[in-house]
Amino acid sequence: MYSFNYVFTIIISSGFVVWLSKVFPLVILKKYKLNEKTVSFLSFVPITIMSALWFESLFVQHLGQLPSLNIENLVASVPTILSAILTRSLLVIVVVGIISLAFIRVIGI
Repeated sequence: MYSFNYVFTIIISSGFVVWLSKVFPLVILKKYKLNEKTVSFLSFVPITIMSALWFESLFVQHLGQLPSLNIENLVASVPTILSAILTRSLLVIVVVGIISLAFIRVIGI
């Protein structure tokens, strides 16, 4: 099996790479002023990423076949989307999504 030092090194290295990928762009962009079009374009990036993650979770891939709909995630999306429209708070959206999916799994839809 793997030794403790190997696993610890992998965890620390992965954490460093994630930290570096998030901090390095901030350090570079802090020195430069982006034009208005670039800032406007980048404002859509979080929405695009969240939409892609959401659509990915709605479908289950089957090799050689069309994807099927994940009913649990679809039903849990309804109250989550409503909370997003009403509150526009990321914390509320995440909590409602987690609670919705947990409730659906408990009742067994």
